Amino acid sequence: MNDDTGTWGEALRGPWSVLCAVATVVLGPRAAIVSALDQANAAPLRHTADQPHA
Repeated sequence: MNDDTGTWGEALRGPWSVLCAVATVVLGPRAAIVSALDQANAAPLRHTADQPHA
């Protein structure tokens, strides 16, 4: 067996790796939603049919 793979296995199971993976899963979609909402809020308002055009 190759002893070099032991360090990778330990690194992948470390507490920081687990914490980063959990943060990515939890915060990733939230960041995408916030970005989409910011873009929607920055868009110019559309005129509706009952409002006269300027």
